[in-house]
Amino acid sequence: MLELKNICFERDNKKILNNINLKLDTGNFYVVTGPNGSGKSTLAKIIMGIIKPDSGKIILNGEDITDKPLNERAKLGIGFAFQQPVCFKGITVYDLLVMATGKEIDRQEACNILSKVGLCALEYIDREINKSLSGGELKRIEIASVMAKNPYVAIFDEPEAGIDLWSFKNLIEVFKDMEASSKGITLVISHQERILNIADQIILLDQGNIKKIGTKEEMFDSIVNSSICKKGGPNCE
Repeated sequence: MLELKNICFERDNKKILNNINLKLDTGNFYVVTGPNGSGKSTLAKIIMGIIKPDSGKIILNGEDITDKPLNERAKLGIGFAFQQPVCFKGITVYDLLVMATGKEIDRQEACNILSKVGLCALEYIDREINKSLSGGELKRIEIASVMAKNPYVAIFDEPEAGIDLWSFKNLIEVFKDMEASSKGITLVISHQERILNIADQIILLDQGNIKKIGTKEEMFDSIVNSSICKKGGPNCE
């Protein structure tokens, strides 16, 4: 279980998160949604340790990790895929997957991981992770690295951003597999209808507050019919 207790965060005299209390149970697939500026990405970064809250506690399976830095949280099993993936000069895709797993894996294992995110392994496994790759390619490689790590808490910040429609369809299948087989916690920040539709629970944020938490059956229709939700999938790049 991952628990957030009274999490507050302020920047430039503006409350970004206001007294957030949240329990995420093992085995569940959560989608956090809400208007732009509601604090969704900030919440994800606080869980990962990229940002430290002004107050409150973060409890992972009974352990207070509030003051633990990002690298220690990663060792405890928290993984994060950024909205805008980063480049790693001099590191190949294969190198990244080896580092993600924390063990030596052969090229066939690496190829199997890449195929799950719709990448032809022969074309990508020896590519350097740099700006020669498109935004969609970088996004899929980053998602593959999170999958390779198989973290207890997997966080994806707007995974649909910057990818083409074909990649988005593959991404949905990846998330469906994760939802069906995960023994940990999956947390996705998204506005997309098709991602909301596979959630076990939806968390609605608004102006830094949790407005509502409920099952897909309880919340899906009202969110899809609001201005928050983006229907279908991304436009082609």
